[in-house]
Amino acid sequence: MKQRAPLTLAAVTAALAALTGVAALTAPDPAAGPSDGRPAAASARMPVERSLLVCPGPSSSDIAETTYTSFTPGGPAGAGKGSARLLGANKDAKPVVEPKEPGKPVGATANGADAPALTGSADGSLAPGWTAQLTTKVSVGRARGVLGVGCTAPGTDFWFPGVSTAKGREDYVHLTNPDDAAAVVDITLFGPDGMAKAEAGAGENIRVDARSTKTVLLSSLLPATQLADATAHVTTRAGRVGASVQVAEENVGADWLPASTDPAGSLVLPGIPADAASVRLVAFVPGEEDADLKLRLAGPGGPINPAGSEQLHVKGGMTAVMDLKDLTRGEPGSLMLTPKDPGKATPLVAALRVVRGSGTKQELGFIPATGPVGARATVADNRPEENATQLSLTAPSAEAKVRVTASPGTGGGEAASQEVTVKAGTTQTLTLAPAGGKGSYALTVETLSGGPVHAARTLALAGDGIPMFTVQGLSDDHSTVSVPKARQDLSVLTG
Repeated sequence: MKQRAPLTLAAVTAALAALTGVAALTAPDPAAGPSDGRPAAASARMPVERSLLVCPGPSSSDIAETTYTSFTPGGPAGAGKGSARLLGANKDAKPVVEPKEPGKPVGATANGADAPALTGSADGSLAPGWTAQLTTKVSVGRARGVLGVGCTAPGTDFWFPGVSTAKGREDYVHLTNPDDAAAVVDITLFGPDGMAKAEAGAGENIRVDARSTKTVLLSSLLPATQLADATAHVTTRAGRVGASVQVAEENVGADWLPASTDPAGSLVLPGIPADAASVRLVAFVPGEEDADLKLRLAGPGGPINPAGSEQLHVKGGMTAVMDLKDLTRGEPGSLMLTPKDPGKATPLVAALRVVRGSGTKQELGFIPATGPVGARATVADNRPEENATQLSLTAPSAEAKVRVTASPGTGGGEAASQEVTVKAGTTQTLTLAPAGGKGSYALTVETLSGGPVHAARTLALAGDGIPMFTVQGLSDDHSTVSVPKARQDLSVLTG
């Protein structure tokens, strides 16, 4: 049998010195109990030390009015210093937004088509839960409307159900690379018959240079084919990007289509406005298995089975569409998708195309499936004007209790807070603003007890008789990470 080389006295001494040094840095509090060979205590949750965000370029319109808003929820007293900056997607750009402390939102404005895509990072006390939002208003033209989107962390895989290459639609995928090396991206489209055959090489190996942004018109990938409803899959071969889809629909409106939450067997699409004139569901199953779904609307009084639209069959690898018309019938709600057979949950992605108004006074918005708020989630750029901001809270499976906090405004005011109980299968709506608040403010939702809660914020702005609006979902801000607890163990030197 092969023998291990014996440890020399010098080696033992060096190993003990190294171990002692590590133990000095990571030794547990003596109050935590003795180190007697028992399993280490469970991991602790600690605030993240750095956050990274990517914001797409807001508009190609010369009359666009864009507001950027940045916010970090207030941390415990004495949390230490921090910094955060959002700047144009090139190395020499000056900061557009640069918050100085948690708990207070800061904003900036930009006009016209030259407003850039942004990248930024936050560290220290400004990192946990750092949130940024861009909201653009275009008053006239074929792309008129209110376009809102939350800035996101860069990634490598995105699903966008609800895109289109049909005549009258212009859907641009915005790809922003925050890193110092180029990224390589693929875009694949799936229609009702499966994967769409693009022109040779179209949608493949799209290079996004370091610290830059690129836009891709989806209809250019399929010049000979028009897909009224499709699903786009954006993946990276190298690097990572931020990805969002900007949609303009002739004579209807414009808005951002954010990515759906990761494929899951059950989905919640929160925040359908009470006065929605048209609601269309677009769903896609990434795998080969079909999905049979039950559709329910979670309204203020409980779940409702929409007459004639209670079920949806989605074939594997194909995009399915269901026209839900005026689904809400005058009450706000959220759409819940669950497997018809609880024992067969096929992962899928989904989004809603929502239209308010009629005739020449229409406006367009999108609601993708959104994950639960988790411990905490925040949305920035809420407006204090009457009926401008409405928060929707949905508890799909079990009653839950949450705390909602409205931060001070960018121009001052006092924070306001309210606890809300959301019954199972219902959607509760809330309007909350800071006392004496001026300027835009942030809304933070914290889960206190009970089951998961899904949330969305509707921002409605006046627009010459057009019901301009945008809906943003709130997702867990992942402001803490699990840090294993360590203890001394000299047994590693023996055996």
